[in-house]
Amino acid sequence: MDSNLRREIILDNYQEPMNRGLVEDDTYLKVNTNSESCIDNLDFMMKIENGIIKDIRFDGEACAISTSASSIMIRALIGKKVDEAKKILENYQNMINEKDYDKELLGELNVYDEMQPNRKNCALLPSVAVNKMLGELGNEKNRI
Repeated sequence: MDSNLRREIILDNYQEPMNRGLVEDDTYLKVNTNSESCIDNLDFMMKIENGIIKDIRFDGEACAISTSASSIMIRALIGKKVDEAKKILENYQNMINEKDYDKELLGELNVYDEMQPNRKNCALLPSVAVNKMLGELGNEKNRI
């Protein structure tokens, strides 16, 4: 991907992220995630109905990479079945960790395919949060 296009996508999603802001709704799964190495501290909420991700929201303080990755990931996962979302998340994490992955499956998330080592945790933060919520399906809901 062209480096100018990559920067533009990241900047646009940092400045105007999708679904930023939490809602008062007990039907959402909730989790907080943060980075030990920087300011990233984000709360995530996800609503699943009939095995389909209906909504994901987030808020908190984070760098451009974590914020933009959250926004792009939300767009990639809303409307997907849980199994489809898990496959996207697995491929995304493989990409960030420089393992084999399906580039076609990730769409715009491919902007993070050349992460500097010190920014990998920032890019992984939203996938960690969503995976944690998906792992809680069927268990008592997380509370922020």
